Amino acid sequence: MVPNVAAVIDEVYRSDWGRIVAALIRLTGDFDVAEDSAQDGFAAAVDRWPEVGIPESPSAWILQTARHKAIDRIRRRAVLDEKLKSLAATVSDSTIDEPDLDSNEIPDDRLRLIFTCCHPSLAPEAQVALTLRTLCGLQTDEIARAFLVPVETMAQRLVRAKRKIHDAGIPYMVPDTNNMPERLDAVLTVIYLVFNEGYVATRGESLVRTDLCAEAIRLARVVRTLMSPQPPTEVTALVALMLLHDSRRTARHDEAGDLILLEDQDRTRWDQRQIADALPLVEEALRGAPSPFALQAAIAAVHCRAVRASETDWPEILRLYTLLERLQPSPIVSLNRAVAVAMSDGPQPALALIDSLASTGHLDHYHLLHAARADLLRRLGSSADAAKSYARALELVTNDSERRFLERRLREVQTC
Repeated sequence: MVPNVAAVIDEVYRSDWGRIVAALIRLTGDFDVAEDSAQDGFAAAVDRWPEVGIPESPSAWILQTARHKAIDRIRRRAVLDEKLKSLAATVSDSTIDEPDLDSNEIPDDRLRLIFTCCHPSLAPEAQVALTLRTLCGLQTDEIARAFLVPVETMAQRLVRAKRKIHDAGIPYMVPDTNNMPERLDAVLTVIYLVFNEGYVATRGESLVRTDLCAEAIRLARVVRTLMSPQPPTEVTALVALMLLHDSRRTARHDEAGDLILLEDQDRTRWDQRQIADALPLVEEALRGAPSPFALQAAIAAVHCRAVRASETDWPEILRLYTLLERLQPSPIVSLNRAVAVAMSDGPQPALALIDSLASTGHLDHYHLLHAARADLLRRLGSSADAAKSYARALELVTNDSERRFLERRLREVQTC
């Protein structure tokens, strides 16, 4: 394939897969048909663009092609006649060969998709997994890795979730405000996981996927607006949390795309306007009993208030993580708390916490557990043991930027 064609197709997949699939689900009402047709659209681009050139609007070309592929699939199945007529009318009535993907209807489809996937009749883990599959385009093995479950288990969850949406006739829509609260926790979790996939991409050369970060922030703001004039504090907290994390985006990697640790970042590159927008939201979210998102936002705020890394109030961060661990106990929270212990009280007590956490086996396939352990051992001068943990982290890491960082660290301890 022509190199620039391959690059454009890859970029469209990364930025617009979710938009395309969401639009196709609205048209077909079938998750599998939508996903298969979207894949057909991308395959057609791979075949045609090297010959005819890249169209003016690559995303719109793929969407339009995928629409036709969806009609072909439905026709071949010889079912859904009424739906076929509706689809045919939708396409034939269009006078635009390359419709604008940035129109208002398609972004709204993404929010409809999240609320459809987060229907209370679906198991919580299925809600999140299905949204990551359809909205982010993550592969089943990537989602399985995020949930720390076998690929076969995750594949079965996705199949069951799609079948239940179809069989139960779950509507493809944003519910009214009376029905929204019962789905809110799942919706916010999904939006945050979309943001996290953008903040540290599972795969690829780039550490950050700015498209997913921006879309997650937009969706959370839309939900907050929908629930006005008194949106729940957890919605406000999530918006604040993502704004604060995203404010550090450009400082998290150098020009070569290599990872820069928080303590080494040039803080003048942080988006101060975005931080200023977020800090009042943190204060609002902390009124009353704090939610997990509020505590995480408060932790991010402590980092963003520190002009220099040496001025970070690590005891306060440790206090907040302790509260978070009590409110929402999880291995990931415990790992993050251990890192705060290291920064507040030194590496030795933190290493004891991480070793205890590792002994449970819950995070054995989570590369950041081994990377954190390696860093503590490095700081304690245990180079040989640090090298073993870095090597284990390298076996598990999937992002190229993180991989290069771990490889550098491994070389450093091997030469000590």
